Amino acid sequence: MKTAVMTDSNSGISKSEAEELGIFSLPMPVIIDGTTCYEGIDLTQEMFYQSLTGGKEVSTSQPSPGEVMEMWDEILAKGYDEIVHIPMSSGLSNSYESAAGLAKDYSGKVQVVDNHRISVTLRESVLEAKELADRGLLAKDIKKELEERAYEACIYITVDTLEFLKKGGRITPAGAAIGAMLNIKPVLTIQGEKLDAFAKVRGMKKGKHKMLEALRQDLDSRFKEVDMSRIVIGAAGSGLSEEDAREWTDTLQKTFPKATVYYNPLSFSVGSHTGPGAVGTAISIRRKDSAL
Repeated sequence: MKTAVMTDSNSGISKSEAEELGIFSLPMPVIIDGTTCYEGIDLTQEMFYQSLTGGKEVSTSQPSPGEVMEMWDEILAKGYDEIVHIPMSSGLSNSYESAAGLAKDYSGKVQVVDNHRISVTLRESVLEAKELADRGLLAKDIKKELEERAYEACIYITVDTLEFLKKGGRITPAGAAIGAMLNIKPVLTIQGEKLDAFAKVRGMKKGKHKMLEALRQDLDSRFKEVDMSRIVIGAAGSGLSEEDAREWTDTLQKTFPKATVYYNPLSFSVGSHTGPGAVGTAISIRRKDSAL
């Protein structure tokens, strides 16, 4: 069986990078002043955050059923026997439920994974799926493996502005005003299902410190039995400069020298809630027999 691996741009994997990796990535739609653009296709990081902060109406969406099925049909027409499709967490979007419903018409050839992940943690699942597919595992077995290990991950994010949490109804206007006045920076977390409050600190410097503490706590408790060679720590951010991204990545690598560390921008689905200047990090666990 020849098995294809497909995800969407919420994984941080662009269409061009997907081609290099031998997988398929569906760009997520973003609606700006009524015009639909696509993440990484005709909408860059710079363009997205300029629109977000420039007074334009910006909203993220999920791919249409037609877009999803069109890519599935194209993949199967290329000679693949089956597809493992890994969208963002069902707790953050309806993409999974929609795709799972569509897959019923494909007689088991499309296996949709409810992986409960996004951003760098979703990326790790996609890379693992590709490795398993290359070993010859069936799509249904890859789906089972990813879903069983879905919660072996965590994400933390510190936002620089409260404006977009206010717009999304996650904080009241009064709370946003007081927070801005006191330089309060919320630290948010995604533990599989949804974006939740984790802590409140004063200033981005303390926000980064709080996230490092959270990672240490997770490594000392939830993941204490895991060898550091299997730990992947993702550095992430929204609209960060190259210098800021490199500095944050270097901080994580110095703090956790035995872990694999790399940087990926936050997807627009997350960035639309955090706004620009957000900084994040995550832990993912690679399989014991992984060659990645």
